[in-house]
Amino acid sequence: QVQLVESGGGLVQAGGSLRLSCAASGRTSSTYSMAWFRQAPGKEREFVARITWMGRLFYKDSVKGRFTISRDNAKNTVYLQMNVLELEDTAVYYCAAGSRGGESALGYEYWGQGTQVTVSS
Repeated sequence: QVQLVESGGGLVQAGGSLRLSCAASGRTSSTYSMAWFRQAPGKEREFVARITWMGRLFYKDSVKGRFTISRDNAKNTVYLQMNVLELEDTAVYYCAAGSRGGESALGYEYWGQGTQVTVSS
């Protein structure tokens, strides 16, 4: 089993920045793909960003140029740096780890509990 714990969420004004962290423990593997998903009220969970075990990066179109995903394998931690936040970025953000990866939630076996990000005007 792998446990994922997110942190770093909070309330920020539009245009501001936040950095989310996801600490992994348990039977972690450096070959897992790691991803961030988010879910806004009344909406389905959606892909935000992912990083493969080889370090390839993929982003949802609407966050390209504003968000950056990175991982520190030595610390078993994944980060999501979010800049120029917009009202539409308000959601619960989830960290995920999986052997298949991709942009579907089905590719990830392990999930964190989520951290709330609220962007105010």
